[in-house]
Amino acid sequence: MTTLRIGVMTTLRILRAVTLLAATTAGTATAQNGMVVLQTDFGLKDGAVSAMKGVAMQVSPGLRLFDLTHEIPPFNIWEAGYRLHQTAQYWPRGTVFVSVVDPGVGSARKSVVLRTRRGQYFVGPDNGQFTLIAEDLGIDAVREIDETRNRLTGSAESYTFHGRDVYAYTAARLAAGVIRYADVGPLRDARVVTIDYQKPAYHEGVVSGNIPILDVQYGHIWTNIDKTAFGKLRMHYGDSLHVIVSHAGSRIYEADVPFVTTFADVPAGKPLAYFNSLLNLAIGLNFESFAKTYLVSSGPDWSIDVRKK
Repeated sequence: MTTLRIGVMTTLRILRAVTLLAATTAGTATAQNGMVVLQTDFGLKDGAVSAMKGVAMQVSPGLRLFDLTHEIPPFNIWEAGYRLHQTAQYWPRGTVFVSVVDPGVGSARKSVVLRTRRGQYFVGPDNGQFTLIAEDLGIDAVREIDETRNRLTGSAESYTFHGRDVYAYTAARLAAGVIRYADVGPLRDARVVTIDYQKPAYHEGVVSGNIPILDVQYGHIWTNIDKTAFGKLRMHYGDSLHVIVSHAGSRIYEADVPFVTTFADVPAGKPLAYFNSLLNLAIGLNFESFAKTYLVSSGPDWSIDVRKK
């Protein structure tokens, strides 16, 4: 019995030690799921993206690297921000995102790592591309990257490829647990540079919103008008929606459009209003490109007003 008692007590001490260790490391656990998601406006015609991945693999060959997209239009900070918004919610806690759309590379703009309240990390220039992430997921903390500690060795004289030299390197070190979040650099105010745009709003029977992005493959226009905002119009499937699309205050398109569930509800070439995969209002042409047909684009200066006919 004495031997059994001693064995049980030893086991309990081991369990308490493991529990204490887990509690001690809990603050860094969300930085160590080993996943890095890359986004750039580099394209895949040269070796830029491959170089970023190579830097990450040098940090830790065990990392898992994923591509969000490398086809952001050159210098389009807004679209980079939207693609992060579109996908980040589906990735687990602890994922590290690298977004490099950086027309101000080498200038005074700051390099940061934003940690959201969900425990995800976003690495890149603080130039407006984290606008929607900050709104959607909330900011837990922002740290400026200390390049004296978090920069690829031998790259100090390179001023135009921070995606490789600073962002991929820092993200890989964070995701692999080589550094803790506190080691990224000094804390800043818990805010980032933001881009102004029309948020969903209801006023006297009209819902206004922004056209943040196009469904680039098919030419439909996606809005930021969600079901809650749209619901104030008390629309039913089959009703008609009066739609006005404007760019920088100038009216580009105006028509009555049926509100339906799917493209097959209207003939080929006819317009429709529907909810897209993010459950936001979208406008399209069945089997044709609405954007090309009506010369509509997207961005913070594109807006849409809708009302029940």
